[in-house]
Amino acid sequence: MENTPPSSKRFLDIVSDLRTIIKEEGAVVGDKLPSERVLADRLQVGRSTIREALRSLELLGLIETRRGEGTFLADYKKHQLVEILSTFIMQNPQSVRSVEVTRRIHEKAAIECVSENPELRKLPIWTSFLTKLEGTEPVVREELLQEILVVSENRLSLKIWFLLKQYSRVPFHVAMADHEKQIVSKLLNEIISGNSQQAVARYMDWLDIVNGERRGEQEC
Repeated sequence: MENTPPSSKRFLDIVSDLRTIIKEEGAVVGDKLPSERVLADRLQVGRSTIREALRSLELLGLIETRRGEGTFLADYKKHQLVEILSTFIMQNPQSVRSVEVTRRIHEKAAIECVSENPELRKLPIWTSFLTKLEGTEPVVREELLQEILVVSENRLSLKIWFLLKQYSRVPFHVAMADHEKQIVSKLLNEIISGNSQQAVARYMDWLDIVNGERRGEQEC
């Protein structure tokens, strides 16, 4: 169980269960939460699954981890952006579709930004990615998207994207398949050439592949 990544639906259920536990125990800001082992036993899931759920709660600012001490309930209301996103995502898990649409808006905007900026599209990072795609070394899907968001220099968009990514059903954490690499190589070449519309089109082609893979898993 430890090595099996949870399905998106199960993952959201676990995050929701964690919030319920926090509420039931009457935890207030600064209170220590149960350990990973206790939570795993209580929810009957692997510790790696609990760890990933806790990491997402921490990214949303709902909890904080202190090395050697444990995990504590954080004062997330200090961060208005996090409060808005966490309320929408965490209390409305059925809104995953809206989360994915919003995530894609940020990804497309970043691709357009980089493609249309002569300095950004000529950065050596893109040719490095092309070389990596041509080799045998695994390339994780989120590596490229995150780099595009970072290079676009919109820190707010990057933060929103990073939060939304945690609750998307798209498996960002896996390595690209060979047929994906061909599409992504075309995407990168369009970015380097400054063809923003074609770059976005190749990005959508890539998502079609990823989403098709996800639909296949759901039907199994």
